[in-house]
Amino acid sequence: MTHSNPSPQVASPDWIERWQQIARRIRVPLGFLTAALYLFDLTSRAPRPAAVASSLLLVIPGVWLRAYAAGYVKKNRELTSTGPYAHTRNPLYLGSTLIAAGFALALLSWPVALLLTLFFFVIYVPVIASEERFLRANFPEFALYCRRVPRLIPRLTPAPAISGSGNFSFQRYRQHREYNAAIGAALLYLCLLLLHPVAAALLHRIP
Repeated sequence: MTHSNPSPQVASPDWIERWQQIARRIRVPLGFLTAALYLFDLTSRAPRPAAVASSLLLVIPGVWLRAYAAGYVKKNRELTSTGPYAHTRNPLYLGSTLIAAGFALALLSWPVALLLTLFFFVIYVPVIASEERFLRANFPEFALYCRRVPRLIPRLTPAPAISGSGNFSFQRYRQHREYNAAIGAALLYLCLLLLHPVAAALLHRIP
């Protein structure tokens, strides 16, 4: 390899690791910011009833999947490989992706769809990689789990449990406060139904 015309350096593992740490810290604030931009866009366009109804086909399974996964996962304590984790390594993120796609469909907004796609690749992908690095370092059986279970797109049949067994726990579901996802989805649907008409009525009253 010659050094007379150096090409741009590829990002080092240290740089990637720093961004993964940043992405983990800012994903929640960015989620709230994305929701605010979604509501702002909603004030300028009336949602189509057919699109809102169709979005339920994505949002309801997404909320259910997050709830189902929250009742199984024991974060940082053991490698969960039962329930939805026997089909996909990241059911919580898959559920979030379905919810986001559903609300993008409900609004039929290309800017919102592009923003959510960017959010997935810039934030979720690095966070998933960071969490998998932690699991690989702390659970020797994670490598076998990765060979059996896909990262995001679920397999149709459940993979054999890697270690132990687990059942859904409503207590774990409450511990993880996963009911917030259902509450948030319900509030967003309320906004889809009411925000645009209310905003339009207020604007008409302004002289």
